[in-house]
Amino acid sequence: MNTQPGLVVSAGAPPFFVQRIAILFCAPMLVNGIALPYFPVWLNSLTMSDFEIGVVLAVPMILRVFTAPLAGLLADRIGERATVLVWSSLLSLLTALALFVSESFWPVLILYALQGAVYAPYVPIAESIALSGVRRWNFDYGRMRFWGSLAFIASTMVGGWLSGLFGGAMVLPAMAVGFVLTVVAALTTPRIGKPRRPSPITALAVAPAGSLRQRDVQLMLAGAALVNASHALLFAFSAIYWTGRGFSGTEIGLLWSAGVFAEVIFFVFATRLRRRFSLWTLLLSGSAVTVLRWLFYPMEPGFAGYFVLQCLHAFTFASVHIGVQNRIIQRVPEEQEASAQGLYFFYNNIFMALATFASGYAYAWYGVSGFYVMSVVAGCGLVLVLAARAAQPQSALSGGNTSEAS
Repeated sequence: MNTQPGLVVSAGAPPFFVQRIAILFCAPMLVNGIALPYFPVWLNSLTMSDFEIGVVLAVPMILRVFTAPLAGLLADRIGERATVLVWSSLLSLLTALALFVSESFWPVLILYALQGAVYAPYVPIAESIALSGVRRWNFDYGRMRFWGSLAFIASTMVGGWLSGLFGGAMVLPAMAVGFVLTVVAALTTPRIGKPRRPSPITALAVAPAGSLRQRDVQLMLAGAALVNASHALLFAFSAIYWTGRGFSGTEIGLLWSAGVFAEVIFFVFATRLRRRFSLWTLLLSGSAVTVLRWLFYPMEPGFAGYFVLQCLHAFTFASVHIGVQNRIIQRVPEEQEASAQGLYFFYNNIFMALATFASGYAYAWYGVSGFYVMSVVAGCGLVLVLAARAAQPQSALSGGNTSEAS
């Protein structure tokens, strides 16, 4: 391997692999940076009810549980995974353009559900291609993925500025531009052939291996997924709520960016934290902070207070994610790792869809006090994580000598 400042070139790797994968991560994050915070604002501008908004956001999450594994299976079996990326981006762009002429509940629901179905495999397949580069040519995954996080922050900030100028009318044009960029990124993706290991979403198509049926593994994955699902009300209605509170588009963009930036900082220091704290400490503290985070949202602490609460995303997502991924490494054999990741993908999307559907009712009935419901969801996740810790093999809490020192 020859190394030059700012550039890594590995023998046999496609030219500019790192740079092209970085672009591949950036493109969908530009879409997500608009869709996640501001698509509900556009739905609200159509005078949809909170319940209808919850349904529109939830249905694509359910569909992706089924379409992503099928697309992953196809991507793993054909000669080039990038081919599926091209079709995914093209079909997503078509649905985004069709939304321009849709203004009522049922057409929007159908088109956004179709978009969720065809767009679902894009990021997982991009991850799969990037990881193939890590395994085959020893590229740095973090260096490639980091640019996607920066793109999300930039997209959210620009979206906030545009929202302040044009309101919800800016959402569809901005998303369409983002999808055009996903097509360009897919067309320039390195062609590296079939994967040598199955991708996580492909592994969903087969029955889980024996180790994945271990009670502590199942409880941990389900518990962490519930903690993640408790973010549903934030994702679905925070921008609508903050707009109603009089926050500017730029302030809303800052609030969303603060959470992602805090998450990135946590990942940067994850190795040091991993040495200092046990994985269960990361999992349990992240879950507990999530419960507290949602308890504070209804107190309406103002922009500064919400900014601090948004920074807690470093714990409510990143800490939990680091704990789960490393526990999978400890408890699941390498040849079953893809199945474990696929199962985690399944739990996350099913629980997030259910929580998003419920958030429509919660926000309609209780407004910002609906976050108390999300706190209960996170609390259920915390209980399952505690149960997973108690059920682990040789756990001191289950009567044996503990082997969990990390």
